[in-house]
Amino acid sequence: MFYPLRLTWNLAETTASVRAPIESAQPVAARRSLRPVIHRRGHARDPHREANSGPGSFLLLAAALAALITASAPAQADLPKVAWDRKIEVATGGGFKGPWRMNESEFLYVDDPTVAITEKGVVGVAWADQARKDIFFQVFEPDGKPRFEKPVNVSRSPRIFSWLPRVVMSLRDASEVYVLWQEIVFSGGSHGGEIFFARSVNGGRSFSDPVNLSNTIAGAGKGRLTRELWHNGSLDLVMGPEGNLYAAWTEYEGALRFSRSTDRGARFSAPMHITGGGAGLPARGPSLAVDAAGAVHLAWTVGEDPAANIHFAKSTDHGRSFSKPRTVHRSEGHADAPKIAVDRKGAVHLVYAESPAGPFQRYHIYYTRSSDGGQTFEKPREISGAQPGHIESVHFPALSLDGNDNLYVVWELFARRAHYPRGLAFSSSSDGGRTFAPPSVVPGSVDAGRGVNGSQQGLLMRKLAVNAGGTMAIVNSTFWMNERSNVWLLRGQAAGR
Repeated sequence: MFYPLRLTWNLAETTASVRAPIESAQPVAARRSLRPVIHRRGHARDPHREANSGPGSFLLLAAALAALITASAPAQADLPKVAWDRKIEVATGGGFKGPWRMNESEFLYVDDPTVAITEKGVVGVAWADQARKDIFFQVFEPDGKPRFEKPVNVSRSPRIFSWLPRVVMSLRDASEVYVLWQEIVFSGGSHGGEIFFARSVNGGRSFSDPVNLSNTIAGAGKGRLTRELWHNGSLDLVMGPEGNLYAAWTEYEGALRFSRSTDRGARFSAPMHITGGGAGLPARGPSLAVDAAGAVHLAWTVGEDPAANIHFAKSTDHGRSFSKPRTVHRSEGHADAPKIAVDRKGAVHLVYAESPAGPFQRYHIYYTRSSDGGQTFEKPREISGAQPGHIESVHFPALSLDGNDNLYVVWELFARRAHYPRGLAFSSSSDGGRTFAPPSVVPGSVDAGRGVNGSQQGLLMRKLAVNAGGTMAIVNSTFWMNERSNVWLLRGQAAGR
């Protein structure tokens, strides 16, 4: 979140790796709802003012990002090149963010994009318009033209903030569209947040009335790191090969919940408790994937643990029950923000960020896979490569597969780990994850006007989608304080696909 003062993560006076996009909380006794804490630290720097400090800083960052292309990572001689198309402006808004006053806050910007793509290259994008407090949706044809004259309002709740959506489309013709998001409803608990769902059966031209899937006072959609710190957008949505829909989310109070629909979103099951809550560590950042046999795979991390690990569970009965959670890999570092995918042969692929020095330090992107359906995982290895001097950290990866089981990974770039990210990096594997190409910068992901990536409410997002033919759709948002905000669509095609 942007404020005219520098935010800190109030954890034993330790500064955070992603300070600004995370909300902080005051003691419950002081308020009934989520409120940010703003710490004055002498002459603390404003991350936005610093990011917008002039052409010199921009050129320095651009040079650092260019250097990332040659970062040390295992190379692939046969990796196809990517042909990137021109970027498309999906939405534009103001650049103002006032103090947090619950649903009375004055937020005038667009943010929180997510993306899906069909086999024909039709792209669906959902995002939040903070000024209107709603989730909007637009379809882009393969030639880049928008399908609808105006974006379609999905959430239709202009008095309540709607944030950080996930979108799923039917793969063949985009006739069905499903959207899951976090709505900042204050239901009487210490933290606001509910998980809402809506569907369209006419290609996104209109949506059903939103349905509350969570119905809790525990602050659904929050991925807690500490009692004072969390990301919003801790949720996910996927569709299985039989058309079942599966949703997962976490709560501020710590529980990981799961719900499923076997009638294409007409009804959802009562939320199932997977883990977390009570005296256990709070779950955070769930990621879902479904294999060709309909098995549901679920990965997440935890908060309140400086040596947090990635955890995994699997359902072989279409989400009726899950296996006992297991730890993917134990390390002394802080593992965060997992993303999971399953290929045609049933191999489970997993990417995540880890800071060997613990929370709020320099993160790297790691990859691991399982060839036995998640029973065991290979030793994780870094795929983000050595960072140039002016890229201090990388975090929050996205993962997708094409029809040949090639892997595509995108992640956020932090010129300074205590500030907003600027730009996205990209890597891929054409041998099932055995090796990865050296990372490169996604063209058009760095704001030429010196704005930072958006993600004002948190960076637990899904920014990447790839279809069977290797067509990529990447979304990003940019925020330039007191100037403007944008949501962008970036498309690429693997050569020879």
